[in-house]
Amino acid sequence: MENNRLVVGQINGIFGVQGWVKIFSHTDPRENIFRYSPWLIEVGGEWQSIKVEDFKVQQGGKSLVAKLKGLDDRDLAREYMGSTIAIDKSQLQRDQSDYLWIDLIDCEVRNQEGVVFGKVVNLVETGAHDVLRVEGEHSTLIPFVLDTFIKQVDVAQKTILVDWQIDEESE
Repeated sequence: MENNRLVVGQINGIFGVQGWVKIFSHTDPRENIFRYSPWLIEVGGEWQSIKVEDFKVQQGGKSLVAKLKGLDDRDLAREYMGSTIAIDKSQLQRDQSDYLWIDLIDCEVRNQEGVVFGKVVNLVETGAHDVLRVEGEHSTLIPFVLDTFIKQVDVAQKTILVDWQIDEESE
């Protein structure tokens, strides 16, 4: 079950007296977190499946609040503060060409000449574009720009083909 969970946010506060909670969302755009229900919420080390009854986007889209089934007062909602929000990956509607950042972690990266760079250990959001951080014999950063530097992603085979060279002078 743990491998099927995808963390999408966190409960980071309470809102009002009727059990509403403030939400920090990892989705882009942030309000997409409300496209998924039920949520899997970790409370006291235990995962619970809880339905989202209602939600609001406030302050020009800067603040998210939700009403969760069974949370009907401020005191009970307080117990959920700091809790991780996840969804089951089966809730994602994607076709075979879609993948998530988490799907790219541990993919082997090689270039068109067959040189293996290592495996993806992280992705970094830079604003202009995302960057793969690859660890192997050398540490390499590769811009995640499809069709320019990233030629093929095969999540099933855990491989990424790139148009990139190892710059041994900068090592």
